[in-house]
Amino acid sequence: MKKASEAVVKKYQRYVMDNYVRTPLVITKGKGSRVWDAEGKQYLDLFPGWGVSGLGHGHRWVMRALRGQSMRLAHVANNYYHPTQAKAAEALIKHSFEGKVFFCNSGAEAVETAIKIARKWGKGRHEIIVMDRAFHGRTMGALSATQAKYQEGFEPVVPGFVRVPFGDLAAVKAALTPNTVAVLTEPIQGEGGINVPEKSFLTGLRKLCDDKNLLLMFDEVQTGMGRTGEWFAFQHFGVTPDVMMLAKALGGGFPVGAVVAGDKVAAVLTPGTHATTFGGSGLASACVLAVIEAIEKEKLLARVKLSSGRAFRRLEKLKAESSIIREVRGVGFMIGIDLSVDGRPIVEAARQRGLLVNCTQGRVIRMLPALTITRVELDRAITILSDVIKEHAETRQSAKR
Repeated sequence: MKKASEAVVKKYQRYVMDNYVRTPLVITKGKGSRVWDAEGKQYLDLFPGWGVSGLGHGHRWVMRALRGQSMRLAHVANNYYHPTQAKAAEALIKHSFEGKVFFCNSGAEAVETAIKIARKWGKGRHEIIVMDRAFHGRTMGALSATQAKYQEGFEPVVPGFVRVPFGDLAAVKAALTPNTVAVLTEPIQGEGGINVPEKSFLTGLRKLCDDKNLLLMFDEVQTGMGRTGEWFAFQHFGVTPDVMMLAKALGGGFPVGAVVAGDKVAAVLTPGTHATTFGGSGLASACVLAVIEAIEKEKLLARVKLSSGRAFRRLEKLKAESSIIREVRGVGFMIGIDLSVDGRPIVEAARQRGLLVNCTQGRVIRMLPALTITRVELDRAITILSDVIKEHAETRQSAKR
């Protein structure tokens, strides 16, 4: 590690809590799908901000909205009204489903809100069916709905969550009790390994919830805002939830979360039942509007569909040529490469060559490219990753001889 980076790392070690597995990389600047470290080295970022920078780093629409709103009004208490939040809510409803919006600050806070909505709506019913390998956040309610490995050391978790295998409709039906009020799932699992269910699973959940008077709640924190080539992943499956959670790419890099709920469900949050100090501020709302406007005017959904098709074809070809790739899966710009080996050395080797990707579940290389990534950048990224995977497979093969 060189001097400029080392100085920053030492300050972290002295002053910042050590609760992340940090890569020895100090990022000082970003533009689009590229970032630069403290020494000026450039990287292609195929996992920008864990999916937060869905439009890439420093997108002009978001930066313009931030600057403009900051000169007018940064924050308004939620016992007053302001036009930017009203416009942001209207835009989200226009692109999702009829209902109302609650703005908050993060995905975890959105999940906490959804849990409270379900329990208030249930009038005594309180159990929520959740999925194996799910990830919904790290606050206590969201953590209790998340896969068990993240709960270790924080027990007892909040009761009332019943876990079943993702994609198993029969298991969901078997888990129903008189206390069941909702089913909570990601339409496509992200942290769980980019797991895409059969359409029949989500359509089956919708019918089951309708038949049993349950809420169907989709966590679209990672899948939403164009990530899959539609505004929201539920639109791929033709299944509309009763409640949807959003965050990550919603603000184009600015922290904001939201819950969209159908009118009959949203009505349970009456004054005094739920609140958040910073939710839906002028700055956050302006960024939400800028993200929506950019997706519309730059025709980014069509761009994702076109570019991802090319990317998946190249990765399937790589799979056919590699002995360590078990499966390539995903939708749009939500891409997972399931390996038969530990994926972390591949992530590190890619970083050394100027490519930033992620590994989840130990063996799944995960990429969430910015919707604005160019064809040249995406091709270059896949070429680097392909070279690294091939070399890793060859090294393993040689070691066995």
